[in-house]
Amino acid sequence: MLNFVECAASQVRLHQRSCNSGENKRCIKTWLPSPPGRFNYWPYFLNRTTDSIAQPKGGVKVREPNLLLILCFVLLFATISGAGCTSQTSGASPPVPVPPSTAVNNAALNGNYAFVFSGLTGNGGVSSVYASVGRFTADGAGNLTNGELDTNTVAGAGAAQTFTGMYSIGNNNRGVMTLNFSSSSAKLAFAMLANGNAQFIEFDASGGAGTIGSGTMEKADTAAYSTARITGDYAFGAAGFDNAYNRAAIEGRFTSNGTGALANADGDVNAYGTDYPMIFTGANYTVSNTATGRGTMRLAFTFGGVPDSMNFVFYVVNSGKLFMLESDPVTTATPLLNGIVVQQQMPEGGFTNASLNGNMVILLTGHSACGTVGGIPKTVVGLLSADSSGALSLTYDENFCSAPHSVTDAAGTYSVAGNGRASITVGGYALVAYLVKPNEVFLFVSDINVLFGAGEPQTAVSFTNTSLTGAYAGMATNPVGYEVTVFCGQFAANGGSMTGTEDIGAPSGPNPGVAFNAIYSISPSPTNGRGVMTVTSGTGGNIVIYMISPTKFVAISQSDPKPAILMFEAKN
Repeated sequence: MLNFVECAASQVRLHQRSCNSGENKRCIKTWLPSPPGRFNYWPYFLNRTTDSIAQPKGGVKVREPNLLLILCFVLLFATISGAGCTSQTSGASPPVPVPPSTAVNNAALNGNYAFVFSGLTGNGGVSSVYASVGRFTADGAGNLTNGELDTNTVAGAGAAQTFTGMYSIGNNNRGVMTLNFSSSSAKLAFAMLANGNAQFIEFDASGGAGTIGSGTMEKADTAAYSTARITGDYAFGAAGFDNAYNRAAIEGRFTSNGTGALANADGDVNAYGTDYPMIFTGANYTVSNTATGRGTMRLAFTFGGVPDSMNFVFYVVNSGKLFMLESDPVTTATPLLNGIVVQQQMPEGGFTNASLNGNMVILLTGHSACGTVGGIPKTVVGLLSADSSGALSLTYDENFCSAPHSVTDAAGTYSVAGNGRASITVGGYALVAYLVKPNEVFLFVSDINVLFGAGEPQTAVSFTNTSLTGAYAGMATNPVGYEVTVFCGQFAANGGSMTGTEDIGAPSGPNPGVAFNAIYSISPSPTNGRGVMTVTSGTGGNIVIYMISPTKFVAISQSDPKPAILMFEAKN
């Protein structure tokens, strides 16, 4: 169990019930009994306002009721209390409108899949983090078998649940899926990618209750369902919230010997705004079910001088990728973290400053306080340019507190250790990254917003409108607030305009088959691949785009008060 409260108490002086508004420290919550029919507690906690990523933090703390017990991040989907997503709502699952589908493309989803989902579940104005990982087999004809799902939430982690299901994919590669558990069901909408993977959202909340969120399904290699196949160097990253919506993230690396031991482990944890090195005292894993690819992992370490541990369940995608979910009970001392483990491609002799040697698109999600209101989603996308020798510049766009903000060519420095850990300073802020390979990282900002995400190498071309052409699947990723609009859909771009159809999930109810229309402009200068998009119908409003390659781009809305990172990948 990762005891953030104990560690933070030894480092930053926590106060019960009150805080001095002139001090820069986190405050312990005061718990009050909940009204009948609510979760166990209504938390009252103290926030502070936050400023731009490029400006010093400040503001005053105020006491406020937090009616969103929200928590979340990197992944999961909807079935609570050992069964389904309906168990925190009243009554049975509501009827769900279905996106148009004639099942003409069911063969596109075929074989073994692993999935990960990040979301929130709510009921009557109270919401909390929800996460899941799992696997299934699709037969290419509309049926799911061999399904298995692990979940975690403030109500507790359940044992692995089995499920069956059905799906239907139309000629536009949009689909719907129903997962049937022993006493409940969950409904998803999804968009297929060219490689047979899919992006999906939860699609069955209604009347302000249920689960919203998004995730990904990826083809799984059953030959990798063994402890022995998990071998070599790996990097990992995960983030989430505790049961009072305090955010945390971890990232790091280790070496697996294929027998269950993890050596040379190193990592960092952002514990509610403070970065601590993770000093590992032990780490191990096992693939416990060779039929499903399910395994467990334990990380033991000290941070801030306090010994602790974390326990994860994971599902194998392939020998180079695991989807993982923390299985520890979610408390004020232990946030629910979920994320990914990927093969680390370490150069011979180790990483150096030269391992960051070009353009990298970064995408980060966190939360902020807007005046006296805490827990507001915050998103950042940008282009980081490194010179191979320790100097960099960063151009980025962010949205939080309904106040979009842009920074151009902020100067910074970096230093890369041999194991891939990178220390970055830019615009007065400190960032920590772990390299997966040259110009690809897990990344977080060491501040109270706990912005966490990834950096991906940008293709070395001069991007223009014609770079964004063809068919794309898109979705809103990693929502960190219950009111974030999540969607998935299929889109077509012609070099200046984009049309499409999206399926939207919201607490008020699903909204299938929404028409999307937009115009866009992308330029290689002054920031290569940065563009703007104006949406005239559908999700987003005014959007900023950063091209990763002609087949992939990310974006954020500048007009959405509860933003998410928008991810688009080519369909063909």
